[in-house]
Amino acid sequence: MPGDSGMSFVFARFRRALEERTGISLDADKEYLAESRLSPIMRQHGFPDIAPLVDAFERGEDPSLVQKVIDAMTTNETLFFRDRTPFESFRWHVLPDLLRRRSAERSLRFWCAACSTGQEAYSVAMTLDQEARALRGWSIDILATDLSTSAIETARAGSYSHFEVQRGLPTGHLLRYFHRKEESWRINEHMRARIEFQDFNLLWDFAPLGTFDAIFCRNVLMYFEPETRRAILGRLERALNPGGFLFLGASEGASEAGGMFAPVSGDGVWQARHVETPQKLAVPA
Repeated sequence: MPGDSGMSFVFARFRRALEERTGISLDADKEYLAESRLSPIMRQHGFPDIAPLVDAFERGEDPSLVQKVIDAMTTNETLFFRDRTPFESFRWHVLPDLLRRRSAERSLRFWCAACSTGQEAYSVAMTLDQEARALRGWSIDILATDLSTSAIETARAGSYSHFEVQRGLPTGHLLRYFHRKEESWRINEHMRARIEFQDFNLLWDFAPLGTFDAIFCRNVLMYFEPETRRAILGRLERALNPGGFLFLGASEGASEAGGMFAPVSGDGVWQARHVETPQKLAVPA
């Protein structure tokens, strides 16, 4: 094991390489956390300590190793209908506004840009299903992406523990959209089929994804440095259709994007400014 000064130097290299590959800014005091999360990978690959693992991660010659490290260092804390009010704003205010403005096209696209293990994307899909009558005859696409391939695999499977479905999921939704499978609950096939899951790095070019009417990018920008956040917000703005909506986490904001977005509610909902007048949304009671 490297000495304290050697370990600190190796950790500094790792922090730099991780940010270059993912945009994630790891605090300098997270050395123990990094070593703890990377220990299983070191054992699996026969590395005596973290230094050769960092060497391999920097070189990037083994894509599977690089992805294992990224998976280990990403935070997958999530739950169904997280914070509740953004989903109420989505159903009762954002969606009616989009239905009115997109009535000629009768087509809507949504992107969950850091979907983790899928709870957010399925929450969006269930919310849309609650409005099935209003959406009859419409084309609805939901794209859900995440940096972690293991998280995407879990999301695509749509299988959750009893503990996970108890976190934020209304009982009625559990009974309507899930079925019990041994010790887990799996979301029904017709709901899984509504979402396209794929791994995607927010440092990549967004253009191949197309444009969207609403983007959920909640509780992820907080892990980036200000310059990276501003760049991502700029790409998110360009990925929105005119008047499109951006959903951020409760502790996040888009003000630093240089006026690209206007706040439309107090629960993390923003609207791209390339529209005549941003719609002020009433906060749900």
